Amino acid sequence: MNISFQSAKWIWISRTSGADEYGEFFSHFTACDALAVCRISCDGDYTLYINGEYVSSNQYGDFEHYKIYDEIDISGYLRPGNNELSVLVWHFGADFQRCKTLEAGVIFEIEQSGKNILVSDEDTLCRKSSAYTSGYCKVITSQLGFSFLYDATKENLGEWNRSVAVNKECDFYPRPVKRLELLPESDARILKNEGNYYLVDLGKETVGLPVLDFVCDKSQKILVAWGEDLQDGHVRRLLDGRDFSFEYISKPGENKYTNYMLRLGCRYLELWADYPISLNYLGLIEQVYPLKVRDVQKDNLLDKQIHDVCVNTLKLCIMEHYVDTPWREQCLYMFDSRNQMLAGYYAFEDGNFEYARANLLLMSKDRRPDGLLSICYPSGVPLAIPSCSMFYFMAVREYIEHSGDISFGKEIHPKLISIINAFLNNRENGLIKRFGDRTQWNFYDWSEHLEGRLWQSEPAIPDLLINCLFITALENFKIITQKTGEDFSYDEILTESKKRTKEEFFDPRKGAFALTKGGADFTVLGNAFAVLAGISEDPESICEKIVHGDFTNCTFSKRCFKYDALLMTNEKRFKPYVLDEIRRDYKKMLDSGATSVWETADGASAFDNAGSLCHGWSAVALCYL
Repeated sequence: MNISFQSAKWIWISRTSGADEYGEFFSHFTACDALAVCRISCDGDYTLYINGEYVSSNQYGDFEHYKIYDEIDISGYLRPGNNELSVLVWHFGADFQRCKTLEAGVIFEIEQSGKNILVSDEDTLCRKSSAYTSGYCKVITSQLGFSFLYDATKENLGEWNRSVAVNKECDFYPRPVKRLELLPESDARILKNEGNYYLVDLGKETVGLPVLDFVCDKSQKILVAWGEDLQDGHVRRLLDGRDFSFEYISKPGENKYTNYMLRLGCRYLELWADYPISLNYLGLIEQVYPLKVRDVQKDNLLDKQIHDVCVNTLKLCIMEHYVDTPWREQCLYMFDSRNQMLAGYYAFEDGNFEYARANLLLMSKDRRPDGLLSICYPSGVPLAIPSCSMFYFMAVREYIEHSGDISFGKEIHPKLISIINAFLNNRENGLIKRFGDRTQWNFYDWSEHLEGRLWQSEPAIPDLLINCLFITALENFKIITQKTGEDFSYDEILTESKKRTKEEFFDPRKGAFALTKGGADFTVLGNAFAVLAGISEDPESICEKIVHGDFTNCTFSKRCFKYDALLMTNEKRFKPYVLDEIRRDYKKMLDSGATSVWETADGASAFDNAGSLCHGWSAVALCYL
């Protein structure tokens, strides 16, 4: 924990706050010619300016009890004597999968020569933004949250008032990862120009901050939409309640605008205007996390192409945290990030260990009454995927083994115990049951039998996968404790779980494991985990059935466990199958012109036409090449 902000106060523009609210803050301060740093944190997101020049943005998603602040070197923006600080703060104030409703506030201080020369307090000037429309509450997706409406005719309007002190109790910690770097504006090619309609191609999947630069004769509303592909000549803007667009009201003459807080993931942008405009530029300022990619040489050209597109996907899905897809959600999920971490250990020169650790630590700060991990971190949606709590043990064990960071296992040991207890409390007759509350989604994979029932309660019965995942979680925890020197007191439970799981779900007539007792739901994922959990007496036979196609297959995200089971059982026999399947399916993406790997093999058409074409979990294929 850090002791910053001893004199600074949390402040806001009023005593109350609403959803989708924008506050502006302004202060004068006196500086000398010496190193100066600004520390800043907020609820939501911020954009910091010094003397009218953009300095920094993008708050690290966090919790009140684990509040992250940025420490930014602002020396190059200062001048001797009088200086100006201004901060734009976007308070989300609503529950989405990547943010939760909290009291609005911002806190900052500037330190120079060992003392504070500016702190946020009631003397800081503030006002509600006139250009950004507060309370607009236009939802992009239930994961991403709000879009925005910006009115350029109302820039710099409104009287300044004194700020209001806010009573927010937070424990502060410095940002645990590097800041994203801003690159020059991406290349943007205009495909269509109809005067009041433009279609722009960035040439590849791109992540960054939206930029508008155009000239028009009158004030009018501009709508900009973004997407990863074109269907019938347009991006997929409106999809079952989702709306991938933002709005801008122009002023007559020159309009130049950048939004430093809403990050887009896309390849194409579309612009609609009420009246003709002259477009100079529509595109993104690319943002990238500073990484060094390993120089990997492969004799097989296709393998090199697959490896490279997977690495590019990993880079696109690294923001303040790992994200599943930059287009549709930008959320930190446990399982998605497990695949991304593992792939990163092979893809990047330093294994990106610092970043992986920070993500795993943030997950450990999550707090749910039932002891499970939430669906995302942080999240205002009261939803958990129980299986992902079990994958957390796998991700922690892999991190420790690859990085050698034993101290991390000790640091989060209490959290691991609490997760195990959540499953033990849902155990009966030696078996873990499916979780029955509507906020507990029994999801395993986007394939038949395994999707669960989102926001619906389910019968609390045991199934094969939840028990195999519990077994592998205990096995992973045992390895973790062996490395950290902590006690492991679950040997009897582990032995009983293996015995009971085998008895309950193995069908001797089929020579395989059913998902439910006596059921006909035989899945690749379930049988692969039966092999990995060590409960199959004849794993070779199970694996032969897997490659023969006897079971319901799994999707890209979970195929790694099919491959693990096959290679663990007989690497020589099954290695050609693994490589052939990866080459076949990933070649289809490359042949279609993909610059990143898809969420599933169905591409954009998946999930009622909401499939993402850049999804971090699918990059795990590079581990097997």
